[in-house]
Amino acid sequence: MFDVKAREGDFVETRNGSLFDVKGLVHPPKRVVAFIRYFPDERGERKRNGTSYGKVYSFSERYELLMRSYQGYLVYDHAFDETLCEVPDSDICRRYDPVERMIQLRNCRNLNSLEEMTLRLAERIKERSKIPWNAIGISGSVLVNLHKNGSDIDPIVYGSGNCKKVHLAMKEMLKEPGSLFNPYSVDELRALFGFRSKDTSMSFQQFLRTESKKACQGKFMGTDYFVRFIKDWEEVDEKYGDIQYKNVGHAKIHAVVADDSESIFTPCKYVIRDVTFVEGSGLELVREVASFRGRFCDQARKGDSIVAQGKVERVMNKKEGGEYLRLLIGNERSDYMVVV
Repeated sequence: MFDVKAREGDFVETRNGSLFDVKGLVHPPKRVVAFIRYFPDERGERKRNGTSYGKVYSFSERYELLMRSYQGYLVYDHAFDETLCEVPDSDICRRYDPVERMIQLRNCRNLNSLEEMTLRLAERIKERSKIPWNAIGISGSVLVNLHKNGSDIDPIVYGSGNCKKVHLAMKEMLKEPGSLFNPYSVDELRALFGFRSKDTSMSFQQFLRTESKKACQGKFMGTDYFVRFIKDWEEVDEKYGDIQYKNVGHAKIHAVVADDSESIFTPCKYVIRDVTFVEGSGLELVREVASFRGRFCDQARKGDSIVAQGKVERVMNKKEGGEYLRLLIGNERSDYMVVV
């Protein structure tokens, strides 16, 4: 047994061969908040070391599988006031590090086509943004060697300064004629909407208006990519239990984004002002919209008017004192945030 220090974008493997993707940057002692992604399945399409694997993506499918086969990992967490999937350190046999996997790709002489494309994308990002190699990694199926033809590329960038440089570089490259990076077309966004709408409910026009402005996603040499931006360890001063989150219901609000400086990161946050409630009550103290899901990153800019729906949480800081309300989105299919 060993203490697992894991963060968003890492994967952990349990002793029965199941693979969980890690969520967030704050975890309880001796446990890791992570959700099932790949699991041994003789009918699975993905193969690694002679074992076939199945894959689940949507939260509803994940919870169904967890309830069926991993019920012991579903626990009520008092700090987050929510039932979460928390994998005990004692059940973890390996942590997959995105930066270490990128080093492997750079040193390997026998890459397959997707791995070559992944490395080429990372090289372009690094060269354009002038970030060091230890600030970029690869997550998703490539991280755990379960990719196949048609798999996405999921780069990760670490550190606030590096993330902002890469985000700016991505915006520039998406606009350049002849670039290997291309924004999604309307038809491609329609296909993405069909996939995302399984987890997030909104109209296609709302989806199109929101997603077409994002710099973190698109096509690289014809292959889908999504860049995830993560704060570095030394930038995260919250320890488990420092902040208590209390569920106080659900609401739909209208607000104006006052600060979007945390919007590109996972988890992301939007400081808001001029809040009015469309549904729900007692929301005069709502200060921010937050999410642990990458799809809500880069969703709105400072000054944008938004409508958002999700769970209202009371945030109580035990370390510094004080409390406020936030709207957490991404846990239910009915959760959303759109610019109006």
